Amino acid sequence: MQKDKIHYNIIRNFERKYVPLHDFEDEMSRLETIKHEGVVESIGADKCQVRILQASACSSCSARQLCRSSESKEKLIEVRGYYPTLHVGDSVTLVGSVRQGMRASVLAYIVPLVLMVIALFVGTHLAGEAAGALASLLTLALYYGVLYLLRDRIGKRFEFSLTSGS
Repeated sequence: MQKDKIHYNIIRNFERKYVPLHDFEDEMSRLETIKHEGVVESIGADKCQVRILQASACSSCSARQLCRSSESKEKLIEVRGYYPTLHVGDSVTLVGSVRQGMRASVLAYIVPLVLMVIALFVGTHLAGEAAGALASLLTLALYYGVLYLLRDRIGKRFEFSLTSGS
């Protein structure tokens, strides 16, 4: 069903009635992955660290001055795996799935918002506005504390892979 919708959008975007299968597969793989160019900073036995630069899309985004992610230009990403052919300073492409990005957004933004609103309403109903506000802030702190404690376990679900740079 989802592939049919994407196929329809590809056809509409290309303004033709037929899209060859290889074009469809290329578009599907592009839509299902997030890619960042980076440089290998360090290599360990079972992991390496890659420094990536902020995507150039941030420079043209209308919300770049309000967005906190645009304040930091470089990020250090840890990639698990054994990469014997890599050396420090090599250019690589960091690849992750869009599904991972959506899952991370839900964990970082949607779930805490829902928990805060619930805590605000329950606290306000039981003990007044001040208690509701305090309950929502405590819930938020507790939620992010639990995320921090479970970071290794959650991190296993967010795996990146590396490919050679261009």
